[in-house]
Formats: sequence, structure tokens, C-alpha cells
Amino acid sequence: MVSENRSMSGLTEDEAKEFHAIFVSSFVAFTGVVVIAHILVWLWRPWL
Repeated sequence: MVSENRSMSGLTEDEAKEFHAIFVSSFVAFTGVVVIAHILVWLWRPWL
């Protein structure tokens, strides 16, 4: 059995890169939704 080089998280380098790509794209999508929500609320009831 070949031992794979794993980090402290238990992921291989390829798995970590895949997880990172998914995490970054999810974060960008979430941030986009938040920005749109803030713009819509600002148009509804400006707070400044």
C-alpha cells in the first residue's frame, strides 16, 4: 500500500486545491448575494 503525502488536515495537495477552489467560488457567490441584498435594502430604506 502506497502512503500518500497528507497534510495536518488529512487532505492531499490535489484535494486541498480542489477544496480551496470550491471555497473561493462559494465565498465570491455569497459576497455577491450580500452586496445585491444591501443595494436592494438601501433602495428600499436608505440608512445614511
